[in-house]
Amino acid sequence: MVSDVVTGAEYDAAVADLRGQLAALPAGAPVRLGKKTSNLFRTRTGDAQRLDVSAFSGVLSVADGVAEVLGMTTYEDLVDATLPSGQMPLVVPQLKTITLGGAVTGLGIESSSFRNGTPHESVLEMDVLTGDGRIVTCSRTENADLFYGFPNSYGTLGYALRLRIELEPTHPYVHLRHVRCGSVAAAVELMRQPEADFVDGTWFSPTEVYVTLGSWADTAPSLSDYTGMAIYYRSIQTKAEDWLTVRDYLWRWDTDWFWCSRAFGVQNPAVRRWVPRRYLRSDVWWKLVAFERRHRWKTRLDRRRGLPEREEVVQDVEVPIDRLVEFMDVFAREVPIEPVWSCPLQQRSADDVWELYRLDPAVRYVNVGFWSSVPLEPGEPDGTHNRLIERLVDDLGGRKSLYSTSYYEREHFWRLYNGPAYEVLKKSYDPQGRLLDLYAKCVESR
Repeated sequence: MVSDVVTGAEYDAAVADLRGQLAALPAGAPVRLGKKTSNLFRTRTGDAQRLDVSAFSGVLSVADGVAEVLGMTTYEDLVDATLPSGQMPLVVPQLKTITLGGAVTGLGIESSSFRNGTPHESVLEMDVLTGDGRIVTCSRTENADLFYGFPNSYGTLGYALRLRIELEPTHPYVHLRHVRCGSVAAAVELMRQPEADFVDGTWFSPTEVYVTLGSWADTAPSLSDYTGMAIYYRSIQTKAEDWLTVRDYLWRWDTDWFWCSRAFGVQNPAVRRWVPRRYLRSDVWWKLVAFERRHRWKTRLDRRRGLPEREEVVQDVEVPIDRLVEFMDVFAREVPIEPVWSCPLQQRSADDVWELYRLDPAVRYVNVGFWSSVPLEPGEPDGTHNRLIERLVDDLGGRKSLYSTSYYEREHFWRLYNGPAYEVLKKSYDPQGRLLDLYAKCVESR
């Protein structure tokens, strides 16, 4: 499906309507977006007033090297709009229903991040509906404080309505080489200076680690399809080489939500053959998780069966590449989760300072993603493993993404995420506190 084309007049009308919605809400009422999809993994209070942002999905224009896109446009629709011109965003997060605005106000990482950084780094300009009801256009030279403070603000300063972003040229295919490494240390060496256009890694055990090197290709001797019976992450263990169309490469992880679909039994061939392809996608699995969170049927069944309580450990962290071995050594001992995803990233420009999520532009980091639950020992409180990971990441000079549950004490949180800079931004763009502040939204609302 190609994303709807939106005219400038339609955008202006949608902006006026949205400002009216915000003005009509009771003073002091909590506000959040009324979206049909979400990729957050933390509890949100149910009494917030919702803004209808359905009009902000679509593409204004696609030109040579630049696209102008509305903030609630999913990457699935954005890619469908740009690929016909032989272009794509510089970083395309792995899940189809992540929105452009969401990836910029949060964080997005993918296998091009070692050369292109994160999605907010390829934004040229954006319109933001701020907490005080203004529409503020910002860029590196106009209202630069909001431009550089918006990433990692998670909608607590405002919402991106229109973004002008960079695009890069594509080729028809991506050639994959799955290189098996006998240790994390060996994988690190391969990630330092990869000869490839795309790089990510999959950890199955301390002695079975793969680095996948993807390179653009104009031809392909054969093509794989991971939208049906075949499962992409299992192919990493069995194929030294592979070829995918560019679109299938971008969404290789979405069909099975990396590997998380196994929790629903659909990796069993006897079950999978009965699931229509249209349901093999990450937003379906997310809805099933959300249903369980609301009703707790499986949790209650496990308790009746005498199974131990489990702690959700759903996190993405960035660790300096020189400390990845240390991180994974502790993780392998203390957190019984496998597989684990890894993806190198480095800031594109040393001239940019992203105030609320500062990374050293001279350092290559590795994003580590793990999404599962682990059993709790008798007497262990919920959050035991998440707190251990938070401490470990801090000790190693890393950062943790805030899309999931966090346990930081307030003072420590603001040391990590630049509280003084955030306070200035909050007073400038949401002085009445119409939107939750970052700590309340990412820590206290669980």
